[in-house]
Amino acid sequence: MNTKYIDLISQTYQFPQDEFQLKNDHLTFHDIDLMELVEKYGAPLKFTYLPKISENIHRAQKWFKDAIEKNNYRATYNYCYCTKSSHFKHVLDEALKNDIHIETSSAFDIDIVNSLKERGKITKDTYVICNGFKRDQYVSNIANLINNGHQNCIPVIDNYEEIDLLTKAIDKDFKIGIRIASEEEPKFEFYTSRLGIGYKNIIPFYEDQIKNNDQVELKMLHFFINTGIRDNAYYWNELQKCLRVYTRLKKVCPSLDSLNIGGGFPIKNSLAFEYDYQYIIEEVVSQIKLTCEEEEVPVPHIFTEFGSFTVGESGGAIYEVLYQKQQNDREKWNIINSSFITTLPDSWAISKRFIMLALNRWNDRYERVLLGGLTCDSDDYYNSEQHVNAIYLPKYEKENPLYIGFFNTGAYQETIGGFGGLQHCLIPSPKHILIQKNDDGSLSTKLFSEQQKSEDLLKILGYHGV
Repeated sequence: MNTKYIDLISQTYQFPQDEFQLKNDHLTFHDIDLMELVEKYGAPLKFTYLPKISENIHRAQKWFKDAIEKNNYRATYNYCYCTKSSHFKHVLDEALKNDIHIETSSAFDIDIVNSLKERGKITKDTYVICNGFKRDQYVSNIANLINNGHQNCIPVIDNYEEIDLLTKAIDKDFKIGIRIASEEEPKFEFYTSRLGIGYKNIIPFYEDQIKNNDQVELKMLHFFINTGIRDNAYYWNELQKCLRVYTRLKKVCPSLDSLNIGGGFPIKNSLAFEYDYQYIIEEVVSQIKLTCEEEEVPVPHIFTEFGSFTVGESGGAIYEVLYQKQQNDREKWNIINSSFITTLPDSWAISKRFIMLALNRWNDRYERVLLGGLTCDSDDYYNSEQHVNAIYLPKYEKENPLYIGFFNTGAYQETIGGFGGLQHCLIPSPKHILIQKNDDGSLSTKLFSEQQKSEDLLKILGYHGV
C-alpha cells in the first residue's frame, strides 16, 4: 500500500518537475537545497531566486519574437516590467539586465526611475509607461522627468482632467497614451473598470482634448484586463473590442502607433498547472494583424506589462510546523511559526493559490491537515479552497520537525503585507534571503533583511525611548 508522502505526490502529479526535485529525501527548488537554507538561516524565512526573473523575461521575449516572425508582423515588441509587483532594488536590477522597459503606478515610482537613471540601469531610451490616477505629486514627477529630457516617458491618460494637468506642468512637447476602461467579467461586482476612458468615449475624447493640442502627441492605446491574458471567450471578446477602437482611432490620429496589452500572464500555482503561452501569444499577434488588415491600417508596436509573470515565480516562503491540534473528529490543525495574513496576504484576502510542498520527510506516511497561522485571527489559515484540493503532509511528529514551503510567491506579497512595517498581532516579518547563480553555476545566498525585532515594531508604534 502506497502511504508515503512521496507516493502521494508522484501519483497525483507529474513529479519531479523542472524546478522541483528530490535530493536525499529533501525538496530542491531550482537546485536550491531548501533544508540547507533552513539549517543556515532558520525558519520562517522568505527567499528570492533572482535568475528566475531573467529566465521568464527571456521566455516571453522569445515567444513574441517567434510569433512576430511566424505572422510576418511588421512592428516591434517591447517588454515592460510592472514595478508594483515588486519595487525592490534587487528585483529591478535583475530585470533590467534584459533589454526591457518599465511601467509605473504612482508618484514615488518616478523617484525609483530617477535612481535607476543615476546608477545607469536605464537610459533616456527606456520607455517609462506611467499608469494610475494622476494628481499633484505624480503629475509633478512625470513633468520633471519629461522636462529633463526623458522623451520616452509616456503618461497613460486615466481620466478627463489629466491632459490639462500635464500640459500645465510640462514645458515641452510630450507623448501620451489613453487607457481603455474595459468591461469586467460577469462575475465581478461591477460592470466597467473604474480606470481609463470608456470605449465609446475614446474618439470624442481625442477630438475634444488631443487633436488640436499641439503640445501633445497620442502614441499609445492601453488595453488592460484585470484577470490577465487567458484563453476564454471574455478575453478574446474584449481584445476584439479594443482592436476596433484602435483601428478607428488610428484612422483619425496618424501619430497613434502602439498598443499596450496590459494584464499579464498567469503563473504556475499548482504542480498540475498548464498554460500554452506560445499559442496564446501567436493568437494575440495574429488577431491584431488580421483586424488591422481588415481595416487597412498599419499594425501597432506591441507593449506588454508583465508584473507577476516577471517576478512571481522567483519567490518562496518556508515555515516550520510548530504544533498540531486535533480540534474534532475530522480536523487536524498544523500551526506554522508565522502568519499567512502577514507573509502571504493574497492567500487569505483573495484565496490566491500557491504551490505548497513539504521540504523534508518525503518517505514518511502522510495525513490530511489544515494549516493555521500564529495570530489570534480566525482568517489566518490556508486550506483546500486556496490549495485547489485537500492538503496532505507528512504526519506530524513532535520530535521530528516538519518544514513546508510555499512557492511562486514573489509578486505583491511583500508590499501588500507591509514589508518592514507593522504586522498583524505583531507577528514579526521573517528573514529574507537573496539567491543568485554564480558564473560557474553554483549558487550563493545573501541575507537581505533580518527578522523583525520587538524594538523595530515598538519604534513604529511610538514606544521607542519612552
